[in-house]
Amino acid sequence: MFRIIAVIALVNLLLACQPETSTAQAAEATQQSAAPEYLNPNSRAPYSEGVRYGGLIFLAGKTGGPGEAGVQPETRRALEAIQDALERFGSSMDRVVKCTVYLVDMAEWSSMNEVYAEFFPENKPARTAIGISLGGDSRVEIECIAAA
Repeated sequence: MFRIIAVIALVNLLLACQPETSTAQAAEATQQSAAPEYLNPNSRAPYSEGVRYGGLIFLAGKTGGPGEAGVQPETRRALEAIQDALERFGSSMDRVVKCTVYLVDMAEWSSMNEVYAEFFPENKPARTAIGISLGGDSRVEIECIAAA
């Protein structure tokens, strides 16, 4: 009899130690198992402007596009394009968690950084800067990941 009571007590103890799944955890698991949402796919290129998945928005890289040449004006236009895309997709610059900056000339890092800092005065995302060859006349390309 003592053994049966001990086994029942042990089973109850093990069950009591199992973590409960909260409503938030269940919602997160459901959201993460959902299919990605492709945002504003560009029919002229083989990519989407962004992808929403798992509570995050992954933006394609943005360059400064046409306009005044130079790393500072191009950085401003790229970040303005990112800001516009995030707002269209229901997020904002203060929800950006990670950026990758691609620079044609790493010697322009501090000039790029002056403009970049204006767009992230408080919530400063994690960031990586990489020197690459972009092709064309672009000096900078920036991609971001933001909370949805």
